[in-house]
Formats: sequence, structure tokens, C-alpha cells
Amino acid sequence: MKKLIISFLPLFVFCSFPLFAQQKTNTNGLVDKAVKKRIDSTLKSLIDDEKTAGLSALIFEKGKEVYFNAFGLADREANRPMDRQTIVRIFSMTKPVTGVALMTLYEKGAFRLDDPLSKYLPEFTHMQVYKGVDENGKMVLEPAKRPITIRDITRHTAGFAGNDIPALAALVKEADAFNPNNTLAQAVEKIASLPLQFHPGDEWLYGPSVDVQARLVEILSGKPFGQYLQEMIFDPLGMKHTHYMVPEKDRAKFSAVYFRGNDGKLSRIPDDQASSFYTKNWPLTPGGWGLTSTLDDYSRFARMLVNHGSLGKTRILKPETVKLMATNQLPDTLTKRSWLPGKGTVGFGIDFAVRTGPPISKEQNNGATGEFFWDGAASTLFWVDPANEITAVLFTQLFPYDPIQLHKKFRDAVYGAYTPPGDTGK
Repeated sequence: MKKLIISFLPLFVFCSFPLFAQQKTNTNGLVDKAVKKRIDSTLKSLIDDEKTAGLSALIFEKGKEVYFNAFGLADREANRPMDRQTIVRIFSMTKPVTGVALMTLYEKGAFRLDDPLSKYLPEFTHMQVYKGVDENGKMVLEPAKRPITIRDITRHTAGFAGNDIPALAALVKEADAFNPNNTLAQAVEKIASLPLQFHPGDEWLYGPSVDVQARLVEILSGKPFGQYLQEMIFDPLGMKHTHYMVPEKDRAKFSAVYFRGNDGKLSRIPDDQASSFYTKNWPLTPGGWGLTSTLDDYSRFARMLVNHGSLGKTRILKPETVKLMATNQLPDTLTKRSWLPGKGTVGFGIDFAVRTGPPISKEQNNGATGEFFWDGAASTLFWVDPANEITAVLFTQLFPYDPIQLHKKFRDAVYGAYTPPGDTGK
């Protein structure tokens, strides 16, 4: 189990849009009493059936809180309920936060998206690309056809090596870039020392791109990444409980993490595995994972995005920057997209998926066209739905990633059962 959890760490990143039949907006709003009852029933049943230990959800619509509830236990062994103050590991829901931090510097003219990454991080100059191995087992490399751009690291097309090619996976393991004793500078140097898995721009492959973004923020701002997040995002938005290290005074609110076995039984992941990164000030401050947060904190971040970059009197980004982030950056010619198509009819913007069309079957996750979203390795989820002016945040702490179709069930509870285009439901 320890190897399983460690393997997750490096992974876990307006206008009006048309909606499909069951999702038309109305003056009364989407999340009415019937929808709230449906969400309650869905989440409660998952706890009653022991699918996960604890669940909580918070939804805002048109600037107002329209749903909150929590079910089950944040710590089953201590009999501590899941509640609004529960702190969870958000894993890859750290990625959109990093993207926002980077784009605050974009707005200041610090870089352009199509700038070569090596302009700011020279260790990425003259990258080599893996071609295979020769008859003697020696790795064959060739020069990259073009430089990695900043746009590449915001949309996962840089070509950074993953774990699916054994020869490259061995090098990734040896580099140990995400050892928590590494600084971001050291981690990025190790990433840059590895061959690329493919030529920049040729494929979509999830990886350490957002950690490279975090280092870029340090270079462009002249500040440690954690400090920049605190000053530019967390403090202005009032995100008082979002940290890399959970403060001692808040440890009693920190959720346990559970693993669901093939037999359907839940077992607690030992705290020394699940929490060691979060209870010490390590040198590493990843851009792609590592933050902890609460429902209300992350909801404030999401509401800033649905409000075109501002929350109350606080502006983080310009509306046009949010629109850029929420616009698909993947060309149609880029057909190799790893597991991204499993998210539905989506492309990828700047550090989150962008829904480019309605679900095409009842098996696909529900949602509104134009929505942008992402999730985390411990089965957390958030989305921003501009068409309905909705933000939703769903928390649990469950490995492996969403083995219970939690995200689909929650989305179906919010939006209703799938209705094929042209079907009136009668």
C-alpha cells in the first residue's frame, strides 16, 4: 500500500455557453429543494453502504450558498464526524491554484504563453526525446523538434517522462525529483535532466508540468512559491485554512485517509504514510499537489473563478485571463490524450479540464458545456459552471481514485439523469 500512495504524489492541475436539455437555466435556479434532497440521498447512501468513510459538499449558485451537508466520519477510528471545518488533502486540486498564481504574473507581462521555457529556466535548453532502445539495451535519443513552451507546461503537452515506458520509468525513479527534501529548484533540475517521452506538443500526458510552473513563479516573482501563494491568493481570498503543512492547532480537524480494497472493505492508511508530508515544513512546495484545504476555503477560490476573477472587493485575475484559462488549449490535431477522454467530452485549458460538449451517453460524467474542473487523487472534486453560475466542491479521502463512481453520482444528483439530445423525457 505504501508504494501505491507514494506513486500518486507526483500526479495529483466569460461568456455564456449552451446547455443540453436537462440543464437549461431558469429564474428559480438549478439547485432547488428537489435537487438538494437528491444530493442528500445520494451522498447518504454512499455512507450507509460503506463506500467511503466521510463525504461533504458545498455548492454556490448565483452568488448564494444553495447546498451544504456532510455525512459519515472524517476519522472513523476516533468517531470524529466529517464537517464543514474538516481539513483534507486536495492533491491535484493544487494545480488550478498554481495556474492562477502563474497567470497573475502573466497579467503583469512577465512572460508570454508561447515563450520557450528555457528563456526563464535554462536547464530545459536542448532537450532530448526518447526513441527506444537499441539491440544492446542502450537508450536511443534524438533532439526535440522544438522547445518546450510555457503553454506546454500549462496544458500537459511538454513531454515530461511518466511511468509507462520501463526505461524512462527507471530514470524517473532514480531522479527522485519529488523527494520532500528537495527544493523546487532541485526538483525541476532533476526533471530537466531526464529525456522527454515525446516531442513537445505531440501528446497530452499528465505529469510534473505544474511543479515546473511553481518554480517558474519563483523565478518570475523572486519569492518562494509558498509565500507567493499566501500573499497573492490565500490572504486576499480569506483562505485561512489552506496550507502545505497543517498547523498544530488544526491537526484535530485533519481527516484520515482510507483505502477501498477489491473486497469493498475500507482500511485506514497509516498516518505516517498519509500525513507525513503535511505535518512538517519540508523544503518541497509542489505546484501539482501537496495543499490541504477546507470546503469553504476552496469554495472561495472556485467562486473567484466563476465571478470572472474576483470575490467581493478582491480581484485576483482579470475576466479575460479567467476566460483564457477556461478555454481549451488543445488543438484537434492532438489526438494522443492518455486518459483525458475518460473525463468526457473535454479539452484542457490552463490547469484544468474544459468541457467542450455535453455527455454523449449516460455513462459519461454529467455537466454543462463550458464548465471547467479538476479533481484530486483522494477522490476530491471541484467544478465551475459559468452557464448556471455554479461552483461545487466535493470532499472525501478515499484511495484508489474514485473507485465508487462518486463523481458521476454527485454530478447526476446535481444536474439530473442524462437525457439524450432531443429527448424530452416524456
